[in-house]
Amino acid sequence: MQAPINITYHKIAHVLEIRWEDVTFNLPAELLRVYSPSAEVRGHSSEERKLQTGKKNVGIKQIEAVGNYAIRITFDDGHDTGIFAWSYLNEIGSNQDTFWQDYLTELKQANASRLPNIPVNQWSPKS
Repeated sequence: MQAPINITYHKIAHVLEIRWEDVTFNLPAELLRVYSPSAEVRGHSSEERKLQTGKKNVGIKQIEAVGNYAIRITFDDGHDTGIFAWSYLNEIGSNQDTFWQDYLTELKQANASRLPNIPVNQWSPKS
């Protein structure tokens, strides 16, 4: 697959815009983070895939080219081991609705949330 002609990160919206000659995808950072192609997230088989929770507000800190075939994304939660090939980014973009529904279904089945956990000892009511 050819490299995109433009990649723009919209920091406020937390959306990565990827434009090829014939199609443009707006991929939320959260979706990219929870479907990172890293072994940490994917495991080494579909049975080993680890559900990512609490990633609703995750952003992208850095994007770097990996040869002519991919980018490495550093997320602001520290995750930086996934290499996103052009074909994988195109697959996520082309099937974004399915990826989202699968993610939301997995969260529901695990009784988990997109929202980050806030440890009680970090929260204190105003006096």
